[in-house]
Amino acid sequence: MKKLTLTNYAQGNTTVLENEFIDRYMIKANGEYVKVYLLLLRHLNEASGMLSISEIADILECTEKDVLRALKYWKNQGLLDYCDRTEEHNAETDRSKAETSAHSAAAIMTASGTGTISDNDSAAVPNIQQYRSRKERKEFKELLFVAEQYLGKTLSAVDIDTITYFFDTLHMSAELIEYLIEYCVENGHKSMHYIQKVALSWNEQKITTVSDAKASTVMYNKNCYSVLNAYGIKGRAPAASEITYIKKWNEEYGFTLDIILEACNRTMNTIHQPNFEYTDTILKNWQSKNVHYLKDIEALDADYLRSKEQKKAQATKPDKHIKTTKFNNFDGRSYDMNDLERKLVQQ
Repeated sequence: MKKLTLTNYAQGNTTVLENEFIDRYMIKANGEYVKVYLLLLRHLNEASGMLSISEIADILECTEKDVLRALKYWKNQGLLDYCDRTEEHNAETDRSKAETSAHSAAAIMTASGTGTISDNDSAAVPNIQQYRSRKERKEFKELLFVAEQYLGKTLSAVDIDTITYFFDTLHMSAELIEYLIEYCVENGHKSMHYIQKVALSWNEQKITTVSDAKASTVMYNKNCYSVLNAYGIKGRAPAASEITYIKKWNEEYGFTLDIILEACNRTMNTIHQPNFEYTDTILKNWQSKNVHYLKDIEALDADYLRSKEQKKAQATKPDKHIKTTKFNNFDGRSYDMNDLERKLVQQ
């Protein structure tokens, strides 16, 4: 049996691999994906190294599609990133580029940690770079771990892509993303699609810190449960359709909570049952009449009562157009029926 000697002494021609990759990523990854990552890492330290997707496929004896799948996998894991750059060329430029692509189109891996991998057979040239600092990579990995704990499952590639979108595109901090997931899960929503909708809503509201998010969610929950209480509904969360109405009243109509609750109370007093559609009719009417405060509603009520009294007075007032005749001027006679009966009996 041959003797195997292991050493942790790093020589000059050694590729250094972080233990975190072995402990966290290598175990779950496909073996072919690991090969691609190690090959990229090996050429990363060669400033003059040239490596194309087809060359990676030849070295590893796999297809180019296998290489592209591996790149996509590591991108989803947050260890590297690439973007497709497409350019429009005329026919002459394409022919000229095709002649020189075998010599110039490749991935130049530099010791600075950036580089590009070029596919000679397509117009899409992925630019792969380990753009995150060590601190950011560690923070992002911890975020993925926390997300798995909240969601109670291993994150899929789509889940990781979505969280990466929050981190890189929406520029949400790791703390804010963690609170986002916590907030959604506590409200019974573990769907990443729902979490993304909440994230986009926060982005539109310019929410950038956990404190801002907490203030927003407290106000949102207060509005929803206040409306349910006004309807006499207790012991359950608002349904999706009900939330849509409440957001409409608050955001589209621009009403404050006190006006919304007044409309809910009038709904209950009129039809004696919760009805979001009926309340919406009331609020829509108030919006058309430029209601902004409770005193505006009081003014409308006063105008309505005056109008109602005027109509009632007009209905009871005698009609001036009735013609006067001699019969109208005749005074009717009055008779004492008991006296007449007595006289009749005496006769």
